[in-house]
Amino acid sequence: MIGNAFLLALQAMRRNLMRSFLTMLGVIIGVAAVITMVTVGKGTTAKVADDISKLGTNLLIVAPGQIRGFGGLSGNAKPFDDADVLAIQREVPNLSAAAPSSASAANAVFGNNNWSTRVTGTTNDYLTARDWSMGKGRAFTDSEMRSGKSVCLLGNTVANELFGGMDPIGSRIRLGKVSCEVVGVLFPKGQSTMGSDQDDLVLMPLRAFQRKISGNTDIDRIYVSVKDGFSTEKASKDIEWLLRERRRIGWGKPDDFMVRDMKEVSETLTGTTRVLTALLGAVAAVSLLVGGIGIMNIMLVSVTERTREIGTRLAIGAMERDVLLQFLVEAITLSSFGGVIGIAIAVAASAWMAKSFGIPLVLDVKVIALAFFFSAAVGVVFGFFPARRAARLDPIEALRHE
Repeated sequence: MIGNAFLLALQAMRRNLMRSFLTMLGVIIGVAAVITMVTVGKGTTAKVADDISKLGTNLLIVAPGQIRGFGGLSGNAKPFDDADVLAIQREVPNLSAAAPSSASAANAVFGNNNWSTRVTGTTNDYLTARDWSMGKGRAFTDSEMRSGKSVCLLGNTVANELFGGMDPIGSRIRLGKVSCEVVGVLFPKGQSTMGSDQDDLVLMPLRAFQRKISGNTDIDRIYVSVKDGFSTEKASKDIEWLLRERRRIGWGKPDDFMVRDMKEVSETLTGTTRVLTALLGAVAAVSLLVGGIGIMNIMLVSVTERTREIGTRLAIGAMERDVLLQFLVEAITLSSFGGVIGIAIAVAASAWMAKSFGIPLVLDVKVIALAFFFSAAVGVVFGFFPARRAARLDPIEALRHE
């Protein structure tokens, strides 16, 4: 019975191809919009999480001052020093690295090429804390860090701008007025979540940077990496108590430093993108309801046009449930075909947008199945009233209909 109803539905659709397509269009747009928005949203969430993970594993960033405005720090807090870093390394448990960092803008020059970049004075712990590996060459030796020798590691962007396809290892570059030997090139990390190029930097031993570039012993940042399996929240609290004691901050007074847990930042950003994805999906789902109303309108028109056909079927013995099933299957077929076409369009659009925006393609089978189920449900809900109206026609009145 259902098979015959499906064949009748296909015949009715074939008789009015353009009208059938326009009827399905609302469902097609609705399904395609829902799946595309959700897929792009999930890809964005995955991209944000991946970008945060590139900053480092279980990373805490300790900086003097407090956040003021969007990303800015108050500038009246005293900087850290080597003793603060040593205290963190010695007294805070379960750390894999604590790296001091001090940075300054500089113009890097090699031959006729020059590039404006940022020079950071630090130790090898910086590579551990930031989960950064070497692409070429080597890291600093202990003697180079102790003596403050003028050696440097180049980020991938700086290496490409200064050397092009040449191997920079062993060459000397000038950072401002300081000559520096290149001993390594960092593995590329790409852009951060905020759009900055993480590979646009030069690393020097901290002592060399302090003596030859900054001219002081100030430390701007401390990058702390917590061992896997241990709480970054506890480490953050331990660092806060330690620094409050060392900086002689009285009870009840606010900190003049901040400890930022990148895991919390990651959770906040991914949570925001998930909420936006759900919102966009809900907005797109409204078009499915509009498509359902379009199906109901067309089915009511179809019932009116086929009144004599319905009357004839009822007069020769068809039951009300047969007529009800016929029109209900026709409505479900329209919406289901629209759902299938919408899914195909959504997959193609999602792949194109993911490539254009530089985000991973994260197709969720559950979302696709739910969108198709919802499109079929639209056919049931909005096709039931016209089908019931057709089934309740009086055969005699239907045969008299012109």
